[in-house]
Amino acid sequence: MKPKVIISWSSGKDSCYSLMEVLRQDEFQIAGLLTTVTRAFDRVSMHGVREKLLERQANELHLPLIKVEIPSPCSNQQYEEIMGRTMENVKSMDIKHIVFGDIFLEDIRKYREEKLAPTGITPIFPLWGKRPAELAKEIIKSGVKARIVCLDPRKLDRKFAGRIYDNDLLMEFPESVDPCGENGEFHTFVFGSPAFSHREIPTRTGLTVERDGFVFTDIEEA
Repeated sequence: MKPKVIISWSSGKDSCYSLMEVLRQDEFQIAGLLTTVTRAFDRVSMHGVREKLLERQANELHLPLIKVEIPSPCSNQQYEEIMGRTMENVKSMDIKHIVFGDIFLEDIRKYREEKLAPTGITPIFPLWGKRPAELAKEIIKSGVKARIVCLDPRKLDRKFAGRIYDNDLLMEFPESVDPCGENGEFHTFVFGSPAFSHREIPTRTGLTVERDGFVFTDIEEA
């Protein structure tokens, strides 16, 4: 039996491509997707993606969805307590690894490793060390289809809200913007992937609004 892993699933391109890399390497059994949901809004935390679309992604992947519900606002202490209980539950399912889509932020990786160490669950970083410019093109070439659903207007002009993540978009990004959004410039929602059973989820864009200092573009299932 292959060791079981869960994917830290943000609903975006990096987590999707990490899943695809795990499938390609074929060393682990993917046991589910773990996603943080802000209960007050019924949306994926930070990304602002509707919970129904998150569920549709899980259905397309034929994987169980483990929702971690957090309040709004949520302090670091609350978050860590909730995640601690979640990891204990995950461990009871004989899952010994969790996959993250981090690329180069050392402090984020160190935080994950330190918090997971007492649980006995080992983090895996299949995208770690890749050059963002090359990785961005690799993700697009792989067939992952995504749209910007959240951006930080202090780092990226709001005109990019709702845009399809493709090579044309990469060419329009300012030099100061990481092409994978690793510094928090933007977050995406994946509506298409070779790993999806139907390849693509029909969607339409809704309103773009500014809330709590971030710009969100709503996505609905068509």
